[in-house]
Amino acid sequence: MLGEFLQPDDNGLMRVLGAAILLVTFLGGCAAPPQPYVSESRLSRGLVIVLPGIEGRSVFNEEICRGLNLGGVDSAIELYDWTSGVPLAFIWNLWSTQSNQRQASIIAERIARYQFNYPNRPVVLVGQSGGAAISAWTCESMRWGRKIDGVVMLAAALSPGYKLATALDSTERGIVNFYSSRDVLLLWAGTKIYGTMDGKHSTSAGNVGFAELPGKLRPPEYDKLFQVPWRSEMAQTGHVGMHLTSGTARFVAHYVAPLVNAKQWDSKIVEAVVSRQSSPPAETIPRSPSPILSPPSRIGRSVVQD
Repeated sequence: MLGEFLQPDDNGLMRVLGAAILLVTFLGGCAAPPQPYVSESRLSRGLVIVLPGIEGRSVFNEEICRGLNLGGVDSAIELYDWTSGVPLAFIWNLWSTQSNQRQASIIAERIARYQFNYPNRPVVLVGQSGGAAISAWTCESMRWGRKIDGVVMLAAALSPGYKLATALDSTERGIVNFYSSRDVLLLWAGTKIYGTMDGKHSTSAGNVGFAELPGKLRPPEYDKLFQVPWRSEMAQTGHVGMHLTSGTARFVAHYVAPLVNAKQWDSKIVEAVVSRQSSPPAETIPRSPSPILSPPSRIGRSVVQD
């Protein structure tokens, strides 16, 4: 029963009904794409929402979900497709700022419902490429003092100067940004031609990181921004520094899952995760079939003027 996972209060029945509706929402109807890592027991432990890039749900971002599970994340892992759903509508998904902001608000509302029905459970967003922008906007859309535990950005298609202070203020742990100077085709040349998700024709934070500023111009919220440049040892997990390889299952299992499972983030914790020498998890979980296609070794902090 859903009720055994909920804290009893005067509105216990409403919470049970709300949790049941929430579970149906996450699992979807018969025609909805499968969510193999969403169940009542997983929801009772926490929620991770994976936000894909402008290609929408695909085998590439399903690998992110598989990697989180492979890395020991036992919370619910939902792959949320925020795009238009129109095949090959990449540019539309990139340029539809109003629609994308509306989707971020919808996700924030879903998180609020989850937090109401499952209080004190962690909520983490993992956004790849355009999904990283959606994750930032979701944080900015949180209301009534609610916060998201943390955000992990992979190859973020946001401009380096994007102001993250509001998003950071809406998180408990902060934001970890994985970026790669090798991601030149899509996040250097591509965003200069077609633009970033925030409409700047420039390189992206997924290529060079978020811009750094001198200490006096650095908002205090940026104490919770941790940036991880690509390093050669990541290639052992399949992430060779290129755009889509940031979502390989073994990379996510080795580098992202431990952050999701951590209770808090700081520079030492992030560095320990990135520098650990243990072997990446072996491929012990079969791939789930999907009919849908679709620099230096250091941890740096980026700051922009608020």
